[in-house]
Amino acid sequence: ADFKTKICCIGAGYVGGPTMATIAVFCPDVKVHVVDINPKQIARWNSEKLPIYEPGLDEAVKKVRGKNLFFSTKIDEAICECEIIFVSVNTPTKTYGVGAGRAADLKNWELAARNIAKVANGPKIIVEKSTLPVRTAHSMRKVLMANDRKINFEVLSNPEFLAEGTAMKDLAKPDRVLIGGMTTQAGQEAVDKLVKVYEHWVAPENIITTNLWSSELSKLVANAFLAQRISSINSISELCEATGADVQEVSRAIGKDTRIGKRFLNASVGFGGSCFQKDILNLVYLCESFGLREVAEYWDQVVKINDHQKLRFARKMIKSMFNTISGKKIVILGFAFKKDTGDTRETAAVYVAKHLLAERAKVTIYDPKVEHEEIESDFKYYKALTPGKEFKDCVSIATDPYEAVKDAHAIAIMTEWDEFKGYDYKKMYDSMAKPAFIFDGRLILDHKKLLQIGFEVYAIGKPYGVKYQNMDDLKAN
Repeated sequence: ADFKTKICCIGAGYVGGPTMATIAVFCPDVKVHVVDINPKQIARWNSEKLPIYEPGLDEAVKKVRGKNLFFSTKIDEAICECEIIFVSVNTPTKTYGVGAGRAADLKNWELAARNIAKVANGPKIIVEKSTLPVRTAHSMRKVLMANDRKINFEVLSNPEFLAEGTAMKDLAKPDRVLIGGMTTQAGQEAVDKLVKVYEHWVAPENIITTNLWSSELSKLVANAFLAQRISSINSISELCEATGADVQEVSRAIGKDTRIGKRFLNASVGFGGSCFQKDILNLVYLCESFGLREVAEYWDQVVKINDHQKLRFARKMIKSMFNTISGKKIVILGFAFKKDTGDTRETAAVYVAKHLLAERAKVTIYDPKVEHEEIESDFKYYKALTPGKEFKDCVSIATDPYEAVKDAHAIAIMTEWDEFKGYDYKKMYDSMAKPAFIFDGRLILDHKKLLQIGFEVYAIGKPYGVKYQNMDDLKAN
């Protein structure tokens, strides 16, 4: 078949896979190559069981795979064949050197750029799709233009605004598509080419074109604002617990204000996911490197409150259980960082588990979607195991929630999976050690019912067990 445009994407992960599948579905006249250096990852994209779980992804891939969507490890061939090259490689937070723990590690990005410069057979449009610090495009263009064959490269920024669990919906009906390019004529022509691809299914008024720096910064700022709302309501949840207010009532009251809006006001054990923390730390580092100390400190506080919330939840569990959890079986329900995804990056569950293991608890984990190997590798990656201990000595993974809670002292809800709401908690209570505790880190359970069954209940931002219900009580003491 004759294709009007040929696109390739380097990096077959959470962003590259779904984005390219969507382009292939909506643009039958565009040939889409997804390439990756990892043959195992590519084999899974070509198999019946895709490497990531995302509602709607399976149908999309199977509809166009082999027609105008191709997965392979032939990176160099794809670079030569395609005129638009998306780069969607992993850019984790640096763990070494200058900016460790805050700056983004751009090693993969630069390797990809150097490879493109080396093998390209003519002018190309390079699109950055990974979350990158501002002015990366500038550095990348330098690397690309240093090729000795005088090939011209235009670098565009086209950040993704996907939420895991709804990525395919977000791609099919985006609030906005943001494309940033150089303000030169060649830059604008490159922007127009990418706009034409998106116009197959996105209304022109939802496609925003900006200069490169604005586009790059908008991605970091969008995530920082969302995370800030979560940390804001989480900080208030602690005040609610101290005073006897109910954080859900407060959320509902302020969410009715149309200027504030009701989204991202659910108090919880803390946010996770690959982007929020990484992007804020990136923003903080960026501000620091320009000498903007006050701005850096302001945004850093969003991450600090999030860490504090996870630690506070674990401490509350320990304190409620008579300050000793050594040898006690504690069940963590949910390991994904949020419902409807198998992704566990920066999940609050692993941090809470780490605090419990440090107190020598026996932790059992049940999650309906996350693979056993993933959980084990996360404990190693996030250094959550007690030094000198093996995973199998401290953590067990259950395949059935009712089996999981037998003889447990406590259940902690860490992910808001819908199925957790429908469990028979009476049956669970009967098989647990007494007193049986439930710690609801996601505010999804019917607490009144649980108290009637006999559970000791603690929930984020709820007034259970608060001594002071009004100001007069305070005076009496």
